[in-house]
Amino acid sequence: MKKIGVDMDDTMFDFKSAFRKALIKDSSIKWPQSQYGFFGNLEPIPGAIEGYKVLQTKYDVFIVTRPSVWNPMSYTEKRVCVEKHLGFDECENLIMAPDKTIIKADYLIDDMVQTGRYKPEWEWLEFGSSEYPDWESVLEYLM
Repeated sequence: MKKIGVDMDDTMFDFKSAFRKALIKDSSIKWPQSQYGFFGNLEPIPGAIEGYKVLQTKYDVFIVTRPSVWNPMSYTEKRVCVEKHLGFDECENLIMAPDKTIIKADYLIDDMVQTGRYKPEWEWLEFGSSEYPDWESVLEYLM
């Protein structure tokens, strides 16, 4: 079975909107993601939860995310976010990796280019790009 890694921030969950809202609330905070509760309260990107579940019908799907060095609580909060939106069992499929090039998968759905120690083994589907602007286009390609 082919494997798909799915990024959390701005692929499954709306980091940018939460970041902007936090700055509006308190512009003195330089790094809103360093605040307690930031990652645990992220809201899903439209279609992400449903899309993730559709992919599971054909692929071995897991979540791969880079924890924030600005917020050591991000490790816990990202786990809480997954349980909140996908259920406890999906926490077994959560991988936290500062370097996503170490991940073995056929595809990586991510909004950001990944550089690291190794040449990636996966095909990058750039979420939010003109080719994959939303979850509907990702599913159209993969299903």
